[in-house]
Amino acid sequence: MTSTAELLARRNLTIGPYSPLFYDEPLQFTSASGVWFTEASGERYLDGYNNVPHVGHANPRVVHAIAEQAATLNIHTRYLNERVVAYAERLLDTFEPRLDRVLFGNSGSEANELAIRIARQLTGHTGMIVSDYSYHGTTITLAGLTTGLQTAVPLDPNVRTLRIPDLDRDQRPEAAVLADALAELDAAIASLQETGFGVAACLFDPLFSTEGMPRVPAGLTAGIAERVRAAGGLVIADEVQSGFGRTGSEMWGHRYAGLDPDLVTMGKPMGNGHPISGVVTSETVLDAFGSTNEFFNTFAGNPVSAAAGEAVLLEMAEHGLQDRALALGRTARARFDEFAAAHDFVRAAKGTGMFLGLDFAVDGEPAPGLAKRVVEEMKARHVLISRIGRDESVLKVRPPLAFGEAELPILLDALESSLDAVRR
Repeated sequence: MTSTAELLARRNLTIGPYSPLFYDEPLQFTSASGVWFTEASGERYLDGYNNVPHVGHANPRVVHAIAEQAATLNIHTRYLNERVVAYAERLLDTFEPRLDRVLFGNSGSEANELAIRIARQLTGHTGMIVSDYSYHGTTITLAGLTTGLQTAVPLDPNVRTLRIPDLDRDQRPEAAVLADALAELDAAIASLQETGFGVAACLFDPLFSTEGMPRVPAGLTAGIAERVRAAGGLVIADEVQSGFGRTGSEMWGHRYAGLDPDLVTMGKPMGNGHPISGVVTSETVLDAFGSTNEFFNTFAGNPVSAAAGEAVLLEMAEHGLQDRALALGRTARARFDEFAAAHDFVRAAKGTGMFLGLDFAVDGEPAPGLAKRVVEEMKARHVLISRIGRDESVLKVRPPLAFGEAELPILLDALESSLDAVRR
C-alpha cells in the first residue's frame, strides 16, 4: 500500500497542489460500504458528510443496476430506450404536476449551465441574480457568478448579488430583516434593467447551503420569486445539495423553502456517484427552448446512467429513506439545540432533516478556528464532517441518507466529546 505521504507527493506532481483536500492530515480511503469508509491504515471512519453516495457507498442495488446495464447496452439518446424513458417518468413523478419535462446531463455544473441558457433564450435577457456567497458549478458562466469560492474570474458585469439574511445573526424584528433583503433585491433588479442586461433568472439553493444554512425570514423565497418574475425573469432552484429527501419533510428543497421554480437542477446524489444530472421544467418552457435548439448531449441520459438513477429512487422508496431522514433529523436537531444551549461559543443550531450544523461565534463574531478544531476533533474520533459559510464557521453535517439509527448516536456522541474538548 502506498503511504499517504508518497501518494500526496505523486498527486502534487500530476493533479497539482491546488485541488483542495480535507483535514490537516489527508485521509487515503481504500474502500467504503454503506456509511463507513475504510482507510489505508485499516481504520474505519463514519461518513457524516457526503451526499454523493446518497443511498450508501457501494450500494448493492446501484452497483448491480450499473453493471447489468453496462453489460447489456449503453447508447446515447438518439436511439429509443425503454430504461431511459422509464427513469424519466419515475423521476418526474416526484415533482409537482406542472414540472413534467426533464433534460439530462452529466454534472450539476452542466445542469445549471443549461438552465441559465434556457432562461436567457426565453427571456431575451442575460442578467443573473445569485446570493453573495454561493457556488453553483465550474463552467465559465458559473465561474462568473461564483461568490462563495476563491476564483480568479471576476464577477460578470451582468450578475447582481443578494445577501441572504440570517435571523440567528440579525436580531432585528423579522419583518425589518425581510424588508431590507427584498429592498436589496429590488435595487439589484433595477440595476440590471438600467444597464440593459435585464433579468434572465435568479439561481438559488433552496436551503442556502453554501451560505451556512441561514434561518431566513418567512416569505423571503416567495418574495424573491415574485419580484424576479415581475421583472421578466425565471426562477431556478439548485437542488444538488437540498434535494432527494434531504430535508426529510419534502422530497425537494424548494418545497420545503416555499419556492415555486420554473427550472430545477440536480446532480450529485442523483446517481449515487455515477455522473448524471438533470434539469426539470415544464412542457411550456421545454417547448419554447427545444423547438429552436437541436439540443443533444452524447453521454447525458444514457441507459447506464438511467439505471443508476432509477436504482437510487427504488432504494429510497424501499427503505423509506426520506422518512428516516425526517425521524433521525428531528432527534439529531434536538441534540444540536442542546449543544447550542450548553456551549457559549455556539451561536445556534442549523438545518433540517439530515442536513445540520452548528454556528460558532465568540463575542458575537464568527469563530472559524473553533469550527475547524471541532472538525479535526471529529476526525480524530473517526467521524467525518466539514464546515461551510462565508466565515467557514458553521459545521456541515450532511451524511448519506443511508445513515441509520445505529450510526446517529456515534456521530452525536463524537460531536459532544469534540465540543467538550474544544471548550477545555
